[in-house]
Amino acid sequence: MPTNGILQPGIEAPDFTLDSKPGEKFHLRDLRGKPVVLAFYPADWSPVCGDQLALYNEIYFEFEKFKAQLIGISVDGVWCHQAYSKSRQLAFPLLADFEPKGEIARRYGTYRAADGVCERSLFVIDAKGIIRWSYLSPIGENPGADGILSALEELHA
Repeated sequence: MPTNGILQPGIEAPDFTLDSKPGEKFHLRDLRGKPVVLAFYPADWSPVCGDQLALYNEIYFEFEKFKAQLIGISVDGVWCHQAYSKSRQLAFPLLADFEPKGEIARRYGTYRAADGVCERSLFVIDAKGIIRWSYLSPIGENPGADGILSALEELHA
């Protein structure tokens, strides 16, 4: 666990299990063998997060080209995620890092304790579970998708 900043490329991504829907669990280890993009974000229903997730949904086919699974993670509860995902017609799962609050975000060095939310951060994990790219965005800025797509291209090269 980092003492300062988010996890950096070259280390194994911490495994986790989180709620994906009411009564359903998501296990990161189940995605071994394919690239994974983790998008930690502060909260459902917030303007910047809404823009960020809408962008990823709009270009979801780009992630599919690389056979990558995109996952959104925040400290919001599973019911909040379900309502938000349905309202935005998201093509990718949102995971609830709800209880204990921010436990997985802390493991990735991306929990903003002063505000009780996740930092806005991105991780590209390779098929073997190694972090190959990470990025911490200012919390009030949409990081876009260019860095993610470049990292996925490098994995495929």
